[in-house]
Amino acid sequence: MKLLGRLTSINVRKVMWTAAQLGLILDREDWGAGFRSPQEAGFLALNPNGLIPVLIDGDFTLWESNAICRYLANKFGATALLPTEPQARARVEQWMDWQAGELNNSWRTAFMALVRGQPATPEAIAAGVAGWNRHMALLDAQLARTGAFVAGDEFTLADIVLGLSAQRWKNAPIERAELPAVAAWLQRLGERPGFADFVDNGMP
Repeated sequence: MKLLGRLTSINVRKVMWTAAQLGLILDREDWGAGFRSPQEAGFLALNPNGLIPVLIDGDFTLWESNAICRYLANKFGATALLPTEPQARARVEQWMDWQAGELNNSWRTAFMALVRGQPATPEAIAAGVAGWNRHMALLDAQLARTGAFVAGDEFTLADIVLGLSAQRWKNAPIERAELPAVAAWLQRLGERPGFADFVDNGMP
């Protein structure tokens, strides 16, 4: 299997960390900023959105990082990462969808301005930081309830996708709320294979 996307992308690292949990080695090609453009016709034929990552598995292609993580877990029967029992699976997918939608939208303005250098007003940045902290507090409350991982007692895909997001929040040049459950959870995640390579690797 081949993965198209640069390692500096948080969404590429999501997939790479999932692969590490599964003991897979993906053949990764650098695409995106500083490398080959995903606006090339050949790439757009694989993903018309022109975004990374894209997974190629034989004659099957798939885009959207969370969908790729789900596919890998399903393909290799990783029911610990993505349960088959309907309610347990729904809980994992609920938090994955929350990460891709609510949480990502909360940090986008502040992160892109403070880290990527995109223009934004001080008011927009302050509102973005406040929203980011507010959403992370929701995650903190969930982790305090479970006392372990995002969806319950076991490590799942929800921890992978949210672990990348939480590490970004932890490293961002912002004033952060004190979130002890998130801090303890990140320490637990640090014991997992691939965490040092794809999460706590100094990349924003």
